[in-house]
Parts: sequence; C-alpha cells; structure tokens
Amino acid sequence: MSMKEFHLTEEEWRKKLTPQQYRVLREQGTEPAFQNEYWNKHEDGTYCCAGCGAELFRSAEKYDSGSGWPSFWEAIDRSKLALLEDRSHGMVRVEVRCARCGGHLGHLFDDGPNPTGERFCMNSASLEFQTGKEGE
Repeated sequence: MSMKEFHLTEEEWRKKLTPQQYRVLREQGTEPAFQNEYWNKHEDGTYCCAGCGAELFRSAEKYDSGSGWPSFWEAIDRSKLALLEDRSHGMVRVEVRCARCGGHLGHLFDDGPNPTGERFCMNSASLEFQTGKEGE
C-alpha cells in the first residue's frame, strides 16, 4: 500500500475513524491517562496504526512506564514513524506520527528503559491491537 492510498480528505477521515480516533490521529489530541484501552494490556500481539494499519509496535517492547498510556521502548521499524518537533503547550517534545498516513500517535521521550533509553508514549486511540501477529 502506498502513502497515496492514505491521502484522504478530512471528510473521508471522519467517516473512517471513530470521533476519538479522529481527535487523536487528525487533530493531535490526547486521551486521558489510565482511562484508555491499551495502557494496561498484556497480551502478545502487534500494535498497528488505527488510521492505515501499518504495523508499528510489538507487545514484546511494551512496558509499564507508570504514565497511564501504552509505552514502548522501541518500534518495529523506525522508518514507519515520522518524528517531528512539537512546541505546543509551552514544552519542546518529539511528536510521533505514522509515516504512512501522517496520523498523530503520541510522543517520544528519553526516559525509557534499556536498551534504548526511549519511551514511545502512544495514545490507545491511535492504535489497533492485533493478537497473534507478533513475530510474523
């Protein structure tokens, strides 16, 4: 699938996504900590972009960061992510977007565990979990 397949109009995105997914993926929203679907999920599988289905994270790299959002110390393939400077809310952070469809996923911080020292802090609404896909 090419990026062009995921170059949708905002109206098409609104039809494709739930209101919460649209707010997070298309409007750079954030869902509440500890009140989202995947922050405490422990099943084996793969976390894919809710906008386009790109495989982004594996449960093997997920950990409990204490933040209340799903956190990963590494991505499946960093080329599937776009990292952008985010200066919103009076902070300087690294925004993480899906490289395929441009959807906002969350932020990257440098306070994660070894071996990377990174924390990909993602919104559950930006992800879809697929059981049994890990390692395929």
